[in-house]
Amino acid sequence: MSRTETAVAREAKRRALAVPLAALVAALFLPTMFAGLPLAGQRALIVTVITIVLWTGELLEPGVAALIGVTLLALSAATRNLRDALQGFASPVPFFLVGVLTMGVAVVRSGLAERLARTILERARGRSLTVYLQLVFSFPLLTFILPSATTRSGIMIHIYDELFAIGGVPRGADVAKAVMLALSSMNRLASTTLLTGGITPVMSAAIIGGMSWSGWFTLMSVPYYAILLLGSVLTYTLYRRGLDRGLPAPERAQRRPISGVEWRTTAIILGASALWLTDGIHHLDPALPALLAFAALLTPRLGPLVWSDLDRGVGWSNFFVIAASISLAHALVSSGAAPWLGRLLVGGLPFLGESPLSVVVLLMLGATALRVLVPNISGFLALALPIAMSVGRETGLNPLVCALVVMITGDAVIYYPAQSSSALVIYERGHVSAGEMLRFGLWMTLVGWIAILLVALPWWSFVGEPLRQ
Repeated sequence: MSRTETAVAREAKRRALAVPLAALVAALFLPTMFAGLPLAGQRALIVTVITIVLWTGELLEPGVAALIGVTLLALSAATRNLRDALQGFASPVPFFLVGVLTMGVAVVRSGLAERLARTILERARGRSLTVYLQLVFSFPLLTFILPSATTRSGIMIHIYDELFAIGGVPRGADVAKAVMLALSSMNRLASTTLLTGGITPVMSAAIIGGMSWSGWFTLMSVPYYAILLLGSVLTYTLYRRGLDRGLPAPERAQRRPISGVEWRTTAIILGASALWLTDGIHHLDPALPALLAFAALLTPRLGPLVWSDLDRGVGWSNFFVIAASISLAHALVSSGAAPWLGRLLVGGLPFLGESPLSVVVLLMLGATALRVLVPNISGFLALALPIAMSVGRETGLNPLVCALVVMITGDAVIYYPAQSSSALVIYERGHVSAGEMLRFGLWMTLVGWIAILLVALPWWSFVGEPLRQ
C-alpha cells in the first residue's frame, strides 16, 4: 500500500470512529445506567473504552492516547483526584520496561546485534522458514537465561531488525510479520511456564496460593508448550508465502574478535538475568535489576551507551502507555467497575451447574470478554482469578483448575498493543499494524481454547489436579 493509500485509509478510519468516540465522551456526563455499578465505576469503564478505541484505531500516537485516558480519569471524577489517576506512573513496571529496552539498545550499539544477526542469516542459508523456526525453538531455551519476555523482546527485536536490514527485507514483509507476531504474542507464553517468568505467573501464583516453582512448571509447561506449538503452526499458515521465499544472502564480512564492549554488555545483561532467576532468594523487585543494568550500560568506560542513544533507540511512548494501562486497571478496581464487570461476565453466567465442561466453556467466554476490556494483565488477573475460584467452589469444581483456565484464556492472547509491553515494543517498530495484531489475537483465542480443552484439562488430571474434586 502506498503512502497516499495509507493516509486515505487512516482518514477514513478516523471519520468512522468520530461518532462512536463522541457518543462515549457524551456518556461520561450521564447518570448511573446500571444497577450495582457506581457512577465513578461507570465513568472509569467509559474512559477505558475510549482509550482502547484510540489505541486500536490508531487515531493518535499511543503515548498521546495514553495521556488522554489518564486525563479523562481525573476530569470525569472516575478517580478521586489526579494523583489517583497517575497511579500507574508510581508503579515499578514502566521503569522495568525502560531498563529492558535500554538493554536492547545496548545490544545494537555494542555490535552484538549485528554479530548475532549475521550468524542467524548464515545458518539459515537463505531460507526464511529456517529463520522463523530458529526463533520459535529459541523461546523455551532462552526463558531459562532471560525469564522476562519483555527483556527478550527488547533485545531480540533489535537483532531481527538488523537481520532484515542486512538481508534487504522490506518493513512489513510477510517474513517480518511472522517473526514480529511470534515475538509479540508467542514469546510471552514461554515465560509463563516459569514461576519467575514475569507478572502473569508471579501474580497468579500469589492469588491462587500454595504454588512452588516446580509445581508451577509441572502444571504449566505442557499446556503452554502446546499453545506455543499450535501458535507457531498458525503463524506459518497465515504467512506461508513469505516464509517459503528465500532471503537475500548478505555480503560476506570478515569475522572480527569479540570486543571488550561486547563482553561487558553481555556481562551486564546476564548479571541482570541472574538476579531475576534468583529472585526467590533475594526477593528484589524485577525493576531493580533492570534499573541497575540501565545505570551500568550508561556508565562511561563500562557500558556502550550515552543518553542521546536512548533518545533515538527507546520508544518513550511505551513508558506512557504501560503506566496509563496500570492507571486504568487501578481505576476500574477502585471505582467498583471491575468487580461489577466480573460478576456480570463470569459470576452471573447462567447454567453453571449443568456440567463441569459447560462451566469451563463459560469461564473461557467470560474471561475472553473481560480481557478485551481490561488492557492490563495485572488488572485482568486481580479481577478474574478470585471470581473464577469462587465459581469453582460454588459448583463443586477444583478452584485451582478454574483459576488456571481463566489465566490461560487471558494470557494467551493480545488484541491490541497496549495489552502487553512486549507487544507494544514490537508494534513501535512498524512491521505489524494494530489491525493485524487484533486478527492474530482472535486466532490465538481459538488456539488457547483448544489447548485448554484438549491438552490442559487432561494433563492437570494426570498430574493430580482433576477438574472435579
